Amino acid sequence: MKKTISIFIVVLLALLSGCGNPTPQKPGESGGASDGGAKEIIVAGNGGVIEKTIRDVIAPKYKEETGIQINYIAGLSGEILSKVELQKNSPQIDIAFFVPVDVQRAKDKDLTEVIDETVVTNMKEVDPRFIAVEQAAAPVFGLVIAPAYNIDSFEKNGIKPIESWNDLASPEYKGRTAFSDITNDWGFNTLNALAIANGGSTDNMEAGLEKAKELAGYSATFYKNSTQMIPAIQQGAADVTVMGSYAIAELATSGVPIKMVVPKEGVPLQAFSAALVKNAPHQKEALDFINYLVSEEAQELISENAFYPVVNGMTIPEKYKSVIELKETDKTFKPDFAKFSEIRGEWTDKWAKEITPELGKLLK
Repeated sequence: MKKTISIFIVVLLALLSGCGNPTPQKPGESGGASDGGAKEIIVAGNGGVIEKTIRDVIAPKYKEETGIQINYIAGLSGEILSKVELQKNSPQIDIAFFVPVDVQRAKDKDLTEVIDETVVTNMKEVDPRFIAVEQAAAPVFGLVIAPAYNIDSFEKNGIKPIESWNDLASPEYKGRTAFSDITNDWGFNTLNALAIANGGSTDNMEAGLEKAKELAGYSATFYKNSTQMIPAIQQGAADVTVMGSYAIAELATSGVPIKMVVPKEGVPLQAFSAALVKNAPHQKEALDFINYLVSEEAQELISENAFYPVVNGMTIPEKYKSVIELKETDKTFKPDFAKFSEIRGEWTDKWAKEITPELGKLLK
């Protein structure tokens, strides 16, 4: 009898021991319904309208359809790139949204996985003009970086509409400008466009440097980011700017009489793109979510927040067309983002030494 009891106790202890030590998950394997909780993926991207679009529109709908929770970390593209690099040996972020130059930098640093139509099938419907770097990320939030001006102020002061990037450097604006510093993506694209407008290119940025000095001379300051620039336009402190088309549309819908311009030299077409972090903990779920983001369903939702759909054959909603619509006759171009990545440090230094000191000098 004692022997039977002893055997029973040993078996019971073994069962209890097994319950306390479940089989460990394999790397990259997701938790889920088996542990009583919903699966989740971690997405890092810009704040503002992009964060609101993912958090308030895309994520709830996606969770309802799939049961997967989207946890969003907001930050600037460069900050997210640094975070992904710091976590390289133990990634915590599954998907990172980058501006085009950071898509290139992330690829160069071997921080991301291949993204193409073999792993994201909806990529076959994506307009290739929005793809920053081949096989590096999926474009999701389409935009151009373009000049814009306050219609009422221009009419009141008899200022002719902007026709060229060179028109941005003008004494008529009397310092009422909101231009970005070159450390911001909007600012770097402005310098590149000024180079193009003056016979140069990304390989010959010197051609735009003198015009950039004029731009600085007729400007009271350069802004560091959109959170500084947008209030300047909203509060009437600035009438002329260069920013992302989605931000221009957001200002217009808030009641600011602003309109985007496509100069004769064209505007750079690009996108905030979703990159799959190398060795991300939930790769399958992350790829499924990226595939959803470039579906017609998701792109329609995204375009309601003033981004151009990246899928062929789709257009922006009617409510934005009078402000940021790209007509067939409008010229667009795709910047050389690999070159941007290569030269950005050099030109940031030149801007600080040669352009920033010129601020306000022509206003005196």
